[in-house]
Amino acid sequence: MDARFLGISELVEAPSVAVVVDVMRAFTVAAWAFAQGAEKIVLAESLNEALALKARHPDWAALKDGPPAPGFDAVNSPGLLRSIDLGGRTVVQKTTAGTVGALAVKEAPLVLCAGFVVAEATARILRTRECDSVTFVVTGDDGHADEDLACAQYIARRATETGTDAAEFLRRAGESRAAAELAEGVRQGAHPDDVAFCLELDRFPFAMVAALEDSLMVLRPCAAPSLTGEASI
Repeated sequence: MDARFLGISELVEAPSVAVVVDVMRAFTVAAWAFAQGAEKIVLAESLNEALALKARHPDWAALKDGPPAPGFDAVNSPGLLRSIDLGGRTVVQKTTAGTVGALAVKEAPLVLCAGFVVAEATARILRTRECDSVTFVVTGDDGHADEDLACAQYIARRATETGTDAAEFLRRAGESRAAAELAEGVRQGAHPDDVAFCLELDRFPFAMVAALEDSLMVLRPCAAPSLTGEASI
């Protein structure tokens, strides 16, 4: 598998397969939202669009980076989101990096959104679909976020070498600037356990696939294929 690792600003055309990685915290939060019962997640282009979608659909739950704000139901924190029942609801998510990265590759035929919590399921889709060329979008810190690069490199390795040990990749993520900022309380709208939640390897058995639906980029869970089966998307 030919794997490329690019920041959002380095994307010049839609890849055939994109894996958009945001470990701390967009796609860890998205996975938790599905675990809490969410049906789908709409990735908003701006805070104003998120609020407009919420206004049109009052039953939807809107979440954002940073501290709580009027009009939003939650913040982009797995530690805080895990106590919210999202059964059957649509979530609108707007974050600084993750949602931006997914929208940047919205024309790609296959877009997967990932963090460590869904790493194996994501790698299995790449394996079973025999993806020859995959672009990993490293969303944080203008493409230099080591937690995202470590996760992307781990998924790429798992897609071709099933025996890959995650320890070194998790160590890098745990020592990243994002992890330090969360642990030290630099980032608002955080829970003390957010870093630990973001580093839970394969916490969930599903991958997450994003695709355009009626002009909106919509993220949905996708069951991980068996080792000998085909992905069902």
